[in-house]
Amino acid sequence: MTQQTQRSQRKRWIRQVRNRVRLPRTRRGQRRAFQVAVLACVLALLPATWLNAAASSRVRTVEDVPAAPVAVVFGAGLWDGEPSPYLAHRLDAAARLYERGTVRVVLVTGDNSRTDYDEPDAMRRYLVAHGVPADRIVSDYAGFDTWDSCTRARRVFGVDRAVLVSQAFHIRRALALCGVAGLDAYGVGVEDRHDVTWYYGGTREVFAAAKAAAEAAVRPDPHFLGPEEDGVAVALR
Repeated sequence: MTQQTQRSQRKRWIRQVRNRVRLPRTRRGQRRAFQVAVLACVLALLPATWLNAAASSRVRTVEDVPAAPVAVVFGAGLWDGEPSPYLAHRLDAAARLYERGTVRVVLVTGDNSRTDYDEPDAMRRYLVAHGVPADRIVSDYAGFDTWDSCTRARRVFGVDRAVLVSQAFHIRRALALCGVAGLDAYGVGVEDRHDVTWYYGGTREVFAAAKAAAEAAVRPDPHFLGPEEDGVAVALR
């Protein structure tokens, strides 16, 4: 294909796009198009604004977070059956909270939807290896997403006050949703190296905020509710 042919095809494609996308030609039409674009941007950012307003004042560090009976640690993936680096950092923070006496029990909540994928048990093993007694760890095997973890913590495990542990880019959404679910919670936002995963997580949160706003409005049942469990109450005795 010659360069002249390529240029001709490119010009033809540009003309087709222009024909399909007709911009307003009058000043009034352009003003309305601009107003619609601004409104769309505002609406798109409203959920993220709600998350920041609802949760920013409750983000703390391991050293200054208020004490609570339970730490809730959200799953963040496994690598070859072991916690991913991001999940390991969450668990490290939970282990420090237990060591400091800030929390008395750790509720690990994650995905066990397949027999070959078990986040909660991998999280339990990691915590035990890092000094948290096994009888102080409770597993939620149906924490398939943040809302499920929050509402199950309240409705299934009876948690009403907690310290939430996650990465900094996720902790505000966790706090907002757990607040809607009925938990009085503060959050520890774990800092990590700002690599590709970090930036992906931050970008993903912009879109996840809309889903969180819908969940807060509707308050759906989790994917799996099941009966109440007394694991947290027993561990706190």
